[in-house]
Amino acid sequence: MCSDYAEWDEYYRKYPLGELGWELGKPRPILVEYVEKGLIKKGKALDVCCGAGTNPIYLAKSGFDVTGIDISLTAIGIAKKKAKQAKVNINFLAESFIDLSFKDEAFDFVFDMGCFHHVEVEDRPTFIKAVFRVLKKGGVYMLTCFSYMNGPAWNHFTRQQIVNLFSDYFQIDKIEHYPSREGDGYIRIFFTALMQKKP
Repeated sequence: MCSDYAEWDEYYRKYPLGELGWELGKPRPILVEYVEKGLIKKGKALDVCCGAGTNPIYLAKSGFDVTGIDISLTAIGIAKKKAKQAKVNINFLAESFIDLSFKDEAFDFVFDMGCFHHVEVEDRPTFIKAVFRVLKKGGVYMLTCFSYMNGPAWNHFTRQQIVNLFSDYFQIDKIEHYPSREGDGYIRIFFTALMQKKP
């Protein structure tokens, strides 16, 4: 568990889900769109930084075999309760997203909604290699991260930065801007990139 555990867990213990910007209370529309268009094939899916479990529950209902991880034990507890209420079976685990403790080629799809932009600069290569490692051959990684259009910051990315960071390991099939009204009412701009593991 990385050093930010206490901070993230406090968010989930202290605030209602409706006050947490990243918790929409519904699956991410861009994820729904890509699944419904067939851009993401059903299979074994990993949601890194799954939070309260809304997106994993959607994937499970859509026919995926889902594992969700989050650094916050409280968030995982909430996610497990929601999954039980939704009558879906999801493997929720409280752990860090940096190294990923799974076997090689364990997943067909890795979903990352707002995880990578919280990875410290020095940990980015480790994280990227871990995502590459746990994906099966031809597996798909869907990255959604903060865009530079939100203003300058260490974790606000340009299109070229995303290409530079990931193109050694992934074939990037699609990058598009994705504006979203977040759970706290603010509109934030993301990049969504759909990429396939290179042979």
